Amino acid sequence: MPKATNADDSEPGDGVQIDLISGERMDGMATMEKIRMILDGVHDGNIVILEEGLTPDEESRLIEVTMAEISPDEFNGIEIETYPKSETRDSSLLGRIMGSNEVEAKLTVIGPANQIETLHKDETLISALVSRN
Repeated sequence: MPKATNADDSEPGDGVQIDLISGERMDGMATMEKIRMILDGVHDGNIVILEEGLTPDEESRLIEVTMAEISPDEFNGIEIETYPKSETRDSSLLGRIMGSNEVEAKLTVIGPANQIETLHKDETLISALVSRN
């Protein structure tokens, strides 16, 4: 019978680690805490999937911090794809005026730029090729 192992027991190069992060875990975090958690995972070569995505401001800040950390020999940057929510919570005139009709992300996939290549994206599917570089 095969022996069960922990993720910590795996050898580098065994595969690609995917971190699925719930919206609940992200709720209590400040923007920079979220960004640091994401980039730490990506620096380790992991694919990070966020259940509820990031706000547009958080995504912009993630890109800014990523650009500052790029170095030719160590970190190539990130690839990021997001599903937009197709329905809005409040489609009333007052809701639209107050800004509650904004599109929010519902799922975000982030990975090392040299390991993840988006093959196809639409409203219901993100198809990506992930390599073990």
